[in-house]
Amino acid sequence: MTVKTTVIGLGIMGQRMLERMELHPSYQPVAIWDPNPEACRAAAGLAPEALIAADAATAIAAADLVYLACPPASHKTYALAAAKAGKAPFLEKPLGVDVGESEELVTRLKASGVPAAVNFTQAAGAALMGVTEAAQSGALGTLVGADILVTYSAWPRAWQQAADWLRFRAEGGLTREVLSHFLFFSARVLGPLSLVWARPSYPDDPALCETALLARLETAEGLPVSILASVGGAQPDRQELTIKGSLASRRITDFYVDAQSDGGAFVEVADRPDDPRAASLNAQLDELLLCLSGQPHRLATLDEALAVQKLVEAMLRA
Repeated sequence: MTVKTTVIGLGIMGQRMLERMELHPSYQPVAIWDPNPEACRAAAGLAPEALIAADAATAIAAADLVYLACPPASHKTYALAAAKAGKAPFLEKPLGVDVGESEELVTRLKASGVPAAVNFTQAAGAALMGVTEAAQSGALGTLVGADILVTYSAWPRAWQQAADWLRFRAEGGLTREVLSHFLFFSARVLGPLSLVWARPSYPDDPALCETALLARLETAEGLPVSILASVGGAQPDRQELTIKGSLASRRITDFYVDAQSDGGAFVEVADRPDDPRAASLNAQLDELLLCLSGQPHRLATLDEALAVQKLVEAMLRA
């Protein structure tokens, strides 16, 4: 089948997904919209046959699937508009920033009966599949917890500068944008997580987002998930999740590099894709087809995304 698709929000993620949808044989981008006319013009070259809609309602009406790559506070409005029109929403993470609003969103989307999923990009990836299989088979031994380490010299990073909202406390920050991915991954492998304590650090300007975060989460069995995140200093970016076992541990670096240690140095256990971003997005789109047809899929569910959001917002408030 060919899925007629609308993309709302034409920043970095919107344009990346639009490009992959245009190239994927099962998707047909038919409409795009962003409140910024310059973003619409920039995206138009990626899908020349797609309509630059006059407004979000027109874009939603044109398609069967609505991909939301807009800032998270607007997800509820557009997702419910899509569901009301019988269209399937595919939401970028985070699900939202207000927990109460997101709880209502999840309840209403479930009641609508339309397919819906959230784009945690590792959900359909080889790394999550490989680590999950190793954990379930016993190859890692007894699971003992996870470590999450994220450090950047600056936030937003250079390629994110156009998305100015990412630097503000209201909707942005690395906890929502990056740590949420690793919380999702950890919960998929270890089970549901709860917050024990967290200590975020903020700049003097109350409008700006966090610059550091230390936190401890636990599984229902008491396995610890430790988080260290920081911004600043002359250093390369680090994005690492280590799932630790008594026999072996697996470390995922930069979302897709999968390496294993049995106590010595970590050694990569899988070939790196030629184009990691394309491989990741294509895998997500393949799984989205299963979701749209009512079949089992590996994408993040609404409940999983809500659970991650609750952890994130609790850590930021701590």
